[in-house]
Amino acid sequence: MGLIEMMAEEKIKEGLSAGAFDHLPGKGKPLVLEDLSAVPPDLRAGYKMLKNAGILPEEVQLRKEIVTLTDLLKCCEDDQESERLSKELRFKRLQFNQLMEKRSVRHSSTFKNYRSRLLHRLHL
Repeated sequence: MGLIEMMAEEKIKEGLSAGAFDHLPGKGKPLVLEDLSAVPPDLRAGYKMLKNAGILPEEVQLRKEIVTLTDLLKCCEDDQESERLSKELRFKRLQFNQLMEKRSVRHSSTFKNYRSRLLHRLHL
């Protein structure tokens, strides 16, 4: 066990003996764990921190804005406002599509490495 782990254990033991953990919300209840299996392991901590801070990933935020703009456009009766909303909706969809293309599997270094190894193995 490293120095930091030993210091953390010491602080936890001090907190337990001082009763610092006695009145925490959810004490005695089972933990509600989130399913983060779809998130790559190296990104889970970051996603969890962003979620706890109320910040959405960029693609989710864009999808949310697209849905809102679509709903507003359906209800809009003013021609000028409708045109402005349509223009903004096209822009958000373009942003979303570009983001998804940029994050495409074909652009990942893992895919490129796998592809080159596969082509090498097939002697192509």
